[in-house]
Amino acid sequence: MSVLLHNLSREREMENVHLAVEEEDIYSGYNDYNPTFDSEELENDVGFQQAVRTSHGRRPPMTAKFPGTAIGARPLATAFGARIPLASSMGRPMTGAVQDGAARPMTAVRAAGYTSSLTRGSTFDPLGQSKGPAPPLEGKNEDTPEEKIKILEKKVNDLIEESCMAQSIGALQLALEKAKEAGRKERALVRQREQSGNAEHINLDLTYSVLLNLANQYANNEMYPEALNSYQVIVKNKMFSNAGRLKVNMANIYVKQKSYPKAIKFYRMALDQISNAHKELRIKIMQDIGVVFVRMGQYSDAITSFEHIMSESPNIKTGFNLILCYYAIGDRERMKKAFQKLISVPLGIDDEDKYIPSNDDNDSNMVIEAIKNDKLHQMERNLKVLAEKYIMTAAKLIAPAIETSFATGFDWCVDIVKSSQYIELANDLEINKAITYLRQKDFNQAVETLKTFEKKDSRVKSAAATNLSFLYFLEKDYDQADRYADLAMTADRYNPAALINKGNTVFVKQDYEKAAEFYKEALRNDSSCTEALYNLGLTYKKLNRLDEALDCFLKLHAILRNSAQVMYQLANLYELLEDPQQAIEWLIQVLSVTHTDPQALAKLGELYDSEGDKSQAFQYYYESFRYYPSNIDVIEWLGAYYIETQFCEKAIQFFERATLIQPTQVKWQLMVASCYRRSGNYQKALETYKDIHRKFPENVECLRFLVRLCTDMGLNEVQEYATKLKKVEKMKEIREQRVKSGRESNSRGRREGSAGVSSSVSSPKKAAIMETDVKAGERMKDSAHSSSTKGERLSAKMRSLPGSNEPYEASSPKEIDASYVDPLGPQMERPKTGAKRRVEDDDFADEELGDDLLPE
Repeated sequence: MSVLLHNLSREREMENVHLAVEEEDIYSGYNDYNPTFDSEELENDVGFQQAVRTSHGRRPPMTAKFPGTAIGARPLATAFGARIPLASSMGRPMTGAVQDGAARPMTAVRAAGYTSSLTRGSTFDPLGQSKGPAPPLEGKNEDTPEEKIKILEKKVNDLIEESCMAQSIGALQLALEKAKEAGRKERALVRQREQSGNAEHINLDLTYSVLLNLANQYANNEMYPEALNSYQVIVKNKMFSNAGRLKVNMANIYVKQKSYPKAIKFYRMALDQISNAHKELRIKIMQDIGVVFVRMGQYSDAITSFEHIMSESPNIKTGFNLILCYYAIGDRERMKKAFQKLISVPLGIDDEDKYIPSNDDNDSNMVIEAIKNDKLHQMERNLKVLAEKYIMTAAKLIAPAIETSFATGFDWCVDIVKSSQYIELANDLEINKAITYLRQKDFNQAVETLKTFEKKDSRVKSAAATNLSFLYFLEKDYDQADRYADLAMTADRYNPAALINKGNTVFVKQDYEKAAEFYKEALRNDSSCTEALYNLGLTYKKLNRLDEALDCFLKLHAILRNSAQVMYQLANLYELLEDPQQAIEWLIQVLSVTHTDPQALAKLGELYDSEGDKSQAFQYYYESFRYYPSNIDVIEWLGAYYIETQFCEKAIQFFERATLIQPTQVKWQLMVASCYRRSGNYQKALETYKDIHRKFPENVECLRFLVRLCTDMGLNEVQEYATKLKKVEKMKEIREQRVKSGRESNSRGRREGSAGVSSSVSSPKKAAIMETDVKAGERMKDSAHSSSTKGERLSAKMRSLPGSNEPYEASSPKEIDASYVDPLGPQMERPKTGAKRRVEDDDFADEELGDDLLPE
């Protein structure tokens, strides 16, 4: 028993000794570490290699050999909590792990500062972050020459970029200023490099960029001498590689200056300095050379350049230019060969069928949907449209020249086009053939040509029927025009020109509501159809829907800013809306576009006259007379104005011109004589009245003045003229009574029937007398324009002129006769100017339809 107790006490002492040694030996185990962090031994780690090759790495975590612990159960250490490391795959604790209240050291070379008194939960700060943030970085010293040079280089590059951006947005003056400033900064940079002893490190690329940008900005601002000097500086500097290409820019400037020989010289110098490897660039330069030769009229040299291009790298523009040169020299055969070359030029674009989606493959359909309207496809469409335009223009140009007749030439072009890739252009050429017939006034041939399209596809049929409808409309065959308009609409209901033609045929039948519907439908199909919008405005004006008409023409003015017709219609509408000031403003805008339009000037004078501004009215009426001295209404107004202002001598020239325009109208000659009489030139007035009496012996007013003048002047002819006057007045009275009785007989005969008519005319002799009287009455209508029953068509302001009691001058009134009526008396009517006839109903077929119905 004692031995057992002794052994137990011995074990307790040894245990105490062991614990004491463990506590004091704080440096033991420092070579033990977690093999997970040993990257050098990963190749020998069986567990790691197995995890890499298989899914072994996704196995559940192993139980650590550390007594009473597991890897998944140990919490991770943080900077704010206890740092308890994970156990290694071998079960050993990591270096620095806290065991039994003591932390292990981090290295075996020297002490890490840990003691046995360190407790669990102490913070671990190996990077020294608790000391605060790091001090700021040391700033660069900008006073050094290298830093100054770098800053200056950056400023120069920024100025070049700003100059280019300003030029791209159209601010050319700002771009030039920035380019000049960049040049000054660059020179300062070169001087600074020379002062710092780094002259051999000059940035040649920067110098080249500055000079080139400056030259370009000079050229953009049309400062051509300065631009040429800047280009010369670059070209003459041997340190700049490939600077010879800039001679192309210099040649372009000479072309703008029309110095064509110098331009040719520099183009050729640039061509010599460009190697054959840059084939495309050489082709473009040769094309420019050919164009310059064309401008100089040297077609043979231009043909040489264009033929070389067509043999090396054919393109549409060069082929078209070659045809123009052959046309200029009149070579028929070579025109034909060049046209064949033109239509055989490959465009290098894909077929449109590739953009048609298929029903099977959804993925390919998505790709087609994405690319069918992208930039590349748009470029292909534009190239095709350009090629078709050049081919059509070339065919229309050479067709009359390559054969004896233009019809034969068109047929040849059509045959060639049908055998090419542009087969759809053949129909368009046929329509252009019909249009050529129209220009030659051969309407029958044009109609026959267009009728051949009635059995073709819908698009061509609609275009041909549209033109046929327009032709018949011009010939006022409205039934045929309506028929072909219906045919065009049936072939293509969305053809706005066909709808406009249909609306026009309905318009002339005065069915304005239906016409408006067709014009509206045309606008729904093509909102930019200006003809439909114009005609719709006219239709609303006919329907007296003036506000809607005003809206139409205001919209049209926003599209056609400089259309005189549209602005005139706006002025006319404002006049109808009783807003003369707005009407005057729009007419002034009309004159800003067409400065010499006599009708607009006359209308403006009429508006000012209605507003009471006589001086402005006179100015515009007189301007209208200067540009068109045959407008009888303007002449009448000017003559009346001078009489009103007591300048009868000046009025004579206007009434004499009216006499030349209307020699059978006696009133103008009476006005001339009256002006002589009012101005006191009685002898000239007497001669004028005698001349009028010889031409119109039955004119009562002329005889009355002759009697009055001869009496006052004491001439012996007074008795002769008095006798003639009484005779003419008596004949006039008898004729008026007979005409009156004849009218009463006719009216009574219409009431009583044919029996009444037979009783009213008892004999052929009486019937002949009545017929003579009627004819005499009609002649009286022509000869008695100045009588009190008819009156004169002068303006209302003539009512203020001296009346019949002032035959000579206003200062000495005399009574002549109760039946006397002065031709300038107050019964005259106000003249109506013909300005509004310019674009209204009578000109509907010419003004409203436009060229849209005859597509070029």
